[in-house]
Amino acid sequence: MQVNTSGGYKQANVVILHKSLADDFEKFCYANDGPLPLLHRSQPGDWKCPSLSSDSDIRTDCLQYRKYEHGACTGSLKSLKEYSEQLKDMVTFYLGCSFSFEKAVQKAGIPIRNVEQKCNVSMYKTSVPCYSVSMFHCNLVVTMRPIPESKLEAAVLATCELKEAHGAPIHIGDPGLLGIQDLSKPDYGDPVHLHPGDIPVFWACGVTGVEAIINCSAPLAFTHSPGCMFITDLKNDNVRSLGGVPQVHCISQDPLHFSIVSAEAAQKIKTLETLIGIDPGERGIVHLQRRGELLGACLALSHAGSVLITTGFPTHCTHEPPEENDGPPGALAIAAMLQALEKQVAIVTDQRAMDLNKKIMEEAVQLGILKKPIPLLSYQRQNADSALMFLCENGNPGRPRFDHLVAIERAGMAADGNYYNARKVNIKHLVDPIDELFLAAQTIPGVTTTGVGDGGNELGMGKVKDAVKKHIKNGDVIACDVEADFTVVAGVSNWGGYAIACALSVLRSCEIHDRYLRRAIGFPRAPSKRLWLPALPSVTKEEKLLKTLVQLGVRSGKTASLEMEVDGLPFYNTHSLMIEKLLQEAQQ
Repeated sequence: MQVNTSGGYKQANVVILHKSLADDFEKFCYANDGPLPLLHRSQPGDWKCPSLSSDSDIRTDCLQYRKYEHGACTGSLKSLKEYSEQLKDMVTFYLGCSFSFEKAVQKAGIPIRNVEQKCNVSMYKTSVPCYSVSMFHCNLVVTMRPIPESKLEAAVLATCELKEAHGAPIHIGDPGLLGIQDLSKPDYGDPVHLHPGDIPVFWACGVTGVEAIINCSAPLAFTHSPGCMFITDLKNDNVRSLGGVPQVHCISQDPLHFSIVSAEAAQKIKTLETLIGIDPGERGIVHLQRRGELLGACLALSHAGSVLITTGFPTHCTHEPPEENDGPPGALAIAAMLQALEKQVAIVTDQRAMDLNKKIMEEAVQLGILKKPIPLLSYQRQNADSALMFLCENGNPGRPRFDHLVAIERAGMAADGNYYNARKVNIKHLVDPIDELFLAAQTIPGVTTTGVGDGGNELGMGKVKDAVKKHIKNGDVIACDVEADFTVVAGVSNWGGYAIACALSVLRSCEIHDRYLRRAIGFPRAPSKRLWLPALPSVTKEEKLLKTLVQLGVRSGKTASLEMEVDGLPFYNTHSLMIEKLLQEAQQ
């Protein structure tokens, strides 16, 4: 058992291997600099390290070492002096260590539970693969420190700039999301007990290098024993900026999951939310708005791998088709950005509207809005398990097909089981029960939902139904009863879709969020290669799409007009200006 006693000095994990492997291992470190921040690489046979310590000898400066032969640990050693001859052909790598940041964390008023409990920190193998280089490959190893929920942001702030000590956490919340099954059984170190109110926080760990050594099966290699690091002469006072001040936001309760984003990116997204929150139709939507919902929805979407989108509001029940033109453009804007971010996307809509949506999809591809067609699905209730069977493989809640569901301007079920347009007309005969998917999602761990609306009768608006009943015309009848985890309220629902696309672009451009998303594994995305930018909505694309909808007979919601308008508002100088404002904010 080794407890950190370095007194604020930098500590280093140690990997010693044959010189023939050194170049590839150095590349492996640079490709995974979260767990393996390289402080120094020695020359073959050089056991001193003057840049880190004035009087060092790597053969004796760690309290304990481990010896590996062909990938197997074959012993623990107090000294490597007996291997001095072999060490002449070996290179030592000194790698940053999270013990180095514990003083900074304590200085921020945050308890270090393993120090309190006089034990080593807990270390776990994860299911997260590192970026492979030649024969070096392994999964990420992490340390876990329990942090009181009220101190999460302070812990991130204290460590985010200490890049040489692994920097900010790579995961906050449920260990299962990293493939860790039992916190009481660490792979290295000691179990550390959580206090009530503590959240498990995970940092990348240099013991990842040990796993890489095991997997490469080198004939001979040495490492420090976990917890017995090389202590340098350097204080932890040199920091590197990682692109802004981080914020921590909870994006899921089951499983518990927090995300990290820069304050600058978060503010941009809040500005997007303000822009779309104007009420040109004077419906009273200001009473439905909740600050921060757009940010929460987009952080959840950013973490999602597979997204299901639904839209379609058949408000014009005396026309064919009955759909309005608010909804599909916003849905396609979200889908286009998700495609560009290489996520799986599908759209679910009413069976009777499948042909119409296929035509809209084909046009969206022709217009360059979508890179390729998106799977188009329909949902029918056949029995009590239909929704689970649709959302999960074989109806198993442990194997969901989608991580996130988005409803945008989708007719939502009222408290009496009917569906109403804004004029209180019951349109239930035109609406498939897609609400059931959102209700089922509430029972599936790891599946989050977003509802986008502009009047309170849309799917997902159940979260603000009391305000709808109080402030929206006919709200006592039309209010949707079905909640979403996040409720994005906009003056026009399409604007909500455009804002989500822009916000996802902002998040992908945020260095702090990008690092957290990729678990500090692999390389940062070069800002010059923002391949997702062409997927953003534009006035030209949206103008052409609206013309297509008019040609297909899809009408304006408020007026039933087949003109260049949405919800009775002209495309030119209203919708076009909103698109320009959102793009300006997202790209500045």
